[in-house]
Amino acid sequence: MPAARGPLTGPGAAAPAAFEGPAAEGTAAGAGRLLVVSASMGSGHDTVAAELVRRARAAGKEARAVDMLELLPWGLGTGLRGGYQAAVRHCPWLYAGVYDLFLRPGPRPRPSGTPLARLAGDRLLELVRHTRADVVVPVFHLAAQLTGHLRARGALRVPSAVVVVDFAVHRQWLHPGNDLHLCLTDRAADEVRAALGRPARVTGPVVDPAFFAGPSPGTPGPTRPPESSASPRSPNSSDSPDPADAADPAGSSEWRRRFEPYGPGRPAVLVSAGAWGAGARLHRTARLLAAHGYLPVVLCGRNDRLRRALSGVPGVLTPGWVTDMPALLRTCAALVDNAAGQTAVQALAAGLPVVGYRPLPGHGAEGVRRMAAAGVSDHVPDEAGLLDSLARLTARGPERARRVAAGHALFRADALAEAVRLPG
Repeated sequence: MPAARGPLTGPGAAAPAAFEGPAAEGTAAGAGRLLVVSASMGSGHDTVAAELVRRARAAGKEARAVDMLELLPWGLGTGLRGGYQAAVRHCPWLYAGVYDLFLRPGPRPRPSGTPLARLAGDRLLELVRHTRADVVVPVFHLAAQLTGHLRARGALRVPSAVVVVDFAVHRQWLHPGNDLHLCLTDRAADEVRAALGRPARVTGPVVDPAFFAGPSPGTPGPTRPPESSASPRSPNSSDSPDPADAADPAGSSEWRRRFEPYGPGRPAVLVSAGAWGAGARLHRTARLLAAHGYLPVVLCGRNDRLRRALSGVPGVLTPGWVTDMPALLRTCAALVDNAAGQTAVQALAAGLPVVGYRPLPGHGAEGVRRMAAAGVSDHVPDEAGLLDSLARLTARGPERARRVAAGHALFRADALAEAVRLPG
């Protein structure tokens, strides 16, 4: 795989070649027909599924993605999605209890998701027959329970390769019937092997290659904090031109023009609330960043009520649903994240430092902790910690460059290539 590039050693240093992500070697070989099983819980799982399908088709294979929730009978999938969305938006303490009961890793016995998942078994098997799939690839934990159950029974005759999209591998990702688990980190793969005694490999995240194009590692966006007592500065800051500016993609230039009326010269900090617009004290976070010399760009997902409320906060941009995330990420100086999900790994691919702050309960909090433990993000407990991390990581210099390189090193291999190598 391409090595992560070295840091920028000074304000006048030439920009190293752009990081291009993991090579897709071996994708053309192996299984020719894939069925990817996702779930419309937010957009993260579906984003991963769509990228796997895109890669497979680009390699000349047949591929299709299916929503696990639509395979469940009696409207159960719709109920699960609605209940989860309501819980994370309005009753996070309730979801924390569900996570502790069903999902949290540990030796204590907990209820299995298999009885629910198996209700979708007949429909999944029919899809496998209809598509003549050579391999089934779950990217959602309930789908992994289903394929593991069907493989263990002998009902599913083709291999199943689980793509684990979480930094924290909770219990419902694990079923010994599955042939392979593809994980984000060494720690995650070790935990899968220890729990199941089954193969697990480390590939890193699955991200569209468009996120890897743009400014090189170690170079923040060209916006800098204004010179004032409220502006975060660093001894590594420089007023010299940014080497990345010369090759600024058109999409990033458009975002920069959009930022200008909200805070000329202020570094844009992306604040993500996920596809469903869920988060704790987002108004307070946005005001804090604006008061300390940043331009908060808050992603409210499809939560129009949250967007309308935040749009009235002075100095805060709420762009609505974004269809060009690569360009937006390349225009920002850092990401403030609360879930360690797909937006976070997209930021790592784009060379954007990530700071975990006020994470969602359950797998969000566990994932933010694990992501920081892997050395690819910060996890801060309070406002002072947030401002300190942003001051360090938005300034051009070796600390930012090291963090960007660590994020790029997470992308080790092509998950699709690993999945299609499974023997039929």
